[in-house]
Amino acid sequence: MKLQVELDVSEVTRADVEAFLAETQARADLFSTHGALNLGSLLEMLLEDVALMVSRPGSWEGANMGNVMASHGY
Repeated sequence: MKLQVELDVSEVTRADVEAFLAETQARADLFSTHGALNLGSLLEMLLEDVALMVSRPGSWEGANMGNVMASHGY
């Protein structure tokens, strides 16, 4: 499935996300589950983890994403 999303985020948020993505590039292939991330693959990974809250709530990813969502009141 292809999903196209348009988001309005602050310049600070955009810059922080870009900085995070740049910082992860050097070590991504050595220590990551999804390889080097770009904005699209980051969002895809986060959506997968949200889906794991439903399909595998006891998994590390699903449980931890559940904690993140709970901290936001969901």
